[in-house]
Amino acid sequence: MQKTLLAFVVLGLSACSSLQLAPPDNLSDPPPKAIYVDPASAGWNVTALDEVARYAASQKTTGLLIIDNGRIVYEHNWPLGDDARTFRTNFVHGADADGALLEDIASGQKSFIAVLAGVAIDKKLLDVSKPVSDYIKTGWSKAPAETEARITVLNLLNMTSGLKEDLTSEAEPGAKFFYNTPAYAIMKPVLEAASGQSLDTITAEWMTKPLGMADTSWRKRPGAFADVGNPTGLVTSPRDLARLGQLILDEGKSPTGQRVISKAQLDLMLTPTTTNPAYGRLWWLNGGAYSLAPGPNVPRTQGPLIATAPMDLVTAQGAQDRKLYVVPSRNLLVVRTGQAAPDRDVNQQLWTRLTSAIPAAIPAK
Repeated sequence: MQKTLLAFVVLGLSACSSLQLAPPDNLSDPPPKAIYVDPASAGWNVTALDEVARYAASQKTTGLLIIDNGRIVYEHNWPLGDDARTFRTNFVHGADADGALLEDIASGQKSFIAVLAGVAIDKKLLDVSKPVSDYIKTGWSKAPAETEARITVLNLLNMTSGLKEDLTSEAEPGAKFFYNTPAYAIMKPVLEAASGQSLDTITAEWMTKPLGMADTSWRKRPGAFADVGNPTGLVTSPRDLARLGQLILDEGKSPTGQRVISKAQLDLMLTPTTTNPAYGRLWWLNGGAYSLAPGPNVPRTQGPLIATAPMDLVTAQGAQDRKLYVVPSRNLLVVRTGQAAPDRDVNQQLWTRLTSAIPAAIPAK
């Protein structure tokens, strides 16, 4: 796929006129500013794109960023209202240099950890087929010792640990999908133990520095919000989230061409699991025959995760409707940050509008 250099420029309510930039002569140099384009000249339906923006604004969105084939076609950041005090306290950690809020992206962090796990496998530091207790002390769960010994790292990555949220056992490991954030959070000490380094260190060395994610870091969560079995949040900006998405589009390479994660590990990360075809290794996947949502005893929903979106879409999703959508077939990235959308069908509704706005022809790679 086309390699794109994402050191973004500030745009207004919509993209500015087209600007073509030559690739750098030396790939070790910092990347230049991104190509951006007028939506109409890129084939977008501007009227429909305006409707996308209006819908996003009506849904308590703080940031919407759309990147088509490496070119920004829309970016806007909305301020928080006076009624958002609780959201601001729990999720907001300032703003980036251009005014976009730095937000704890909630469970969107899971997809970031999935990439770190893939890098650890590439470095031969981590074997996901091994029990979790091979990396951290036994007794990390509240399951019987013989059951805990059968819970593998892969079970944490694909949400099949067989544990309840209180980490007691309810099923055989690998037997069922249950979206379990406290069990997932064990991946952080596992990665630290496997690498022999802190989470902050491997995050910087393996991902944020190579990808140019200057506004992304782990932060301790405030107050009671931290006491949910996952006390650290990943704080980032819409542009940095797009850089994570670009890693997927560029098949594991950084903007400068550096290999960050192998394509083999990337493919495994985005392969549907047998227990939930809408889920891979901590990434949500479209195009499956059915999906299982977070929550206990949730019935399956027939059809793809987002019926109105391209079937090859993959997405990092977090509470308060934080979204990173990646569509490889169209070389398209969409980021949505903000408060919980009033429309509980926001995935479907946003993609209904986006589908009307996207160029009919698939752009050349």
